[in-house]
Amino acid sequence: MSGEEETRRVELLQGTLDLIVLRALVTMGPQHAYGLATRLEQVADHSFTVSQGTLYPALVRLEHKGWIKGKWQQTETSREAKYYTITRKGARALEDETAKWQRLAGLVNKLLLKRPS
Repeated sequence: MSGEEETRRVELLQGTLDLIVLRALVTMGPQHAYGLATRLEQVADHSFTVSQGTLYPALVRLEHKGWIKGKWQQTETSREAKYYTITRKGARALEDETAKWQRLAGLVNKLLLKRPS
């Protein structure tokens, strides 16, 4: 795979993870990284695992874009953790990214279901 192909692949994965994180924050409310990863795994019936090495860069990227905001708070076990919430800008981005994802998924589905001539 060429460097350009690898870059496109990573961007698609990042975009997908960004969409998942934004949607999770909308449905679950404020979450810290560990809680978010654990909840995503539970929702996906343990077939989807997000490593810390993948999730933390995504959270930093989303915060840098202004799509989420982090605030240090105490967890239920009295530890300090950064809780993330989606911002208005993030909610708009979620709508836009969802529409893009649906168009892409529709195209991929159409291509996969098309019978060879």
